[in-house]
Amino acid sequence: MKPQAPARILLINTRRIGDVLLTTPLIRSLRRAWPEAVIDVLVFESTAGILASNPDIDQVLTVAERPDWRSHLRLLRSIWRRYDLALSTLTGDRPTLYAWAAAKHSVGLVEEGNKHNWKRRMLSQTVPFDNINTHTVLMNLKLADCVGISRCHELVSAWSVQDAQSVAAMLPFDPTQTTYAVLHTYPMFAYKTWHQAGWVALAHWLAARGLRVVLVGGKQPDELAYVDALLPQLPQDTINATGRLSLGAVACLLSGAQVYVGTDTSVTHIAAGLGVPTVALYGPSNPVKWGPWPKGYDQDTNPYHMRGSQTVNNVTLLQGGGDCVPCMQEGCERHVNSLSACLQQMPSDIVIAAVEQFLSQKACTISPAVKG
Repeated sequence: MKPQAPARILLINTRRIGDVLLTTPLIRSLRRAWPEAVIDVLVFESTAGILASNPDIDQVLTVAERPDWRSHLRLLRSIWRRYDLALSTLTGDRPTLYAWAAAKHSVGLVEEGNKHNWKRRMLSQTVPFDNINTHTVLMNLKLADCVGISRCHELVSAWSVQDAQSVAAMLPFDPTQTTYAVLHTYPMFAYKTWHQAGWVALAHWLAARGLRVVLVGGKQPDELAYVDALLPQLPQDTINATGRLSLGAVACLLSGAQVYVGTDTSVTHIAAGLGVPTVALYGPSNPVKWGPWPKGYDQDTNPYHMRGSQTVNNVTLLQGGGDCVPCMQEGCERHVNSLSACLQQMPSDIVIAAVEQFLSQKACTISPAVKG
């Protein structure tokens, strides 16, 4: 049953940056269905930046990843019955509790099994959660179906005028006159990393083709250290923007790139959603569930198959080899700091060939979203 034109809506996604970004098609669906509604989003403090300039959102609320009980109580009090509709895109206990507390009409994803019956009783409407065979964007959009509104499949990455200015100030060249490629060399977890020799070979190949190489990434010490060790092996005119740009500024930078290469990271999802020619290096991750959502893909079927390298619109997803791929595990030693043989053994020549294929084609159209 569709709520009648809710005046205030809260969407909840207290997970990582990529998870939050993949809710933006649902947020846009809500905005198009109810343009006059106030739409707020509740996320972790560390992920709010990905939504900072999103034109579909009125306010981004934040909570610590591990709040103490006092902070938790303050949050519940602040959202208590403040909304007409609340949607949880996660199956966890806390997101479900937040949705129930925020609105009399609450909907959310719920896993199968009797132990989750309490969530079904708390929420007004629920959608069975599929963690294997349904892409995250499509899983989220099932909540749009649940409240009776049309789906919008567009991933939204936006930036402010200030973000654009920070990019212009950082680059030692005019991005409208110089062709460049963006690389994200270091994911949050080791099991998603590609080998350094591959990045070195790719960067030198790009430079030989006349493209400036720009590195992007976060501010975490281990990422900064990795890039510092890699940089001396790259072309001398490589620009290191790692840790220097907001997520909005990264999106702005990506929007002018000739090509982007990265592993299973939020930056890869941003590039894909913007329409940038994107080469995504995947190993243990499930591409059906977590493949980068291509620009212009508006079908209600998964963009990717479970196995094999494949190209969909502006994205080429290269999958590592081996009968175990994708294992959907955290590295060959089954912890986030272990490496994945399928990625460590992925040769640089197949990555370069995928990049060359994009560069030989007409550049994809990129439609930036800017909010002043």
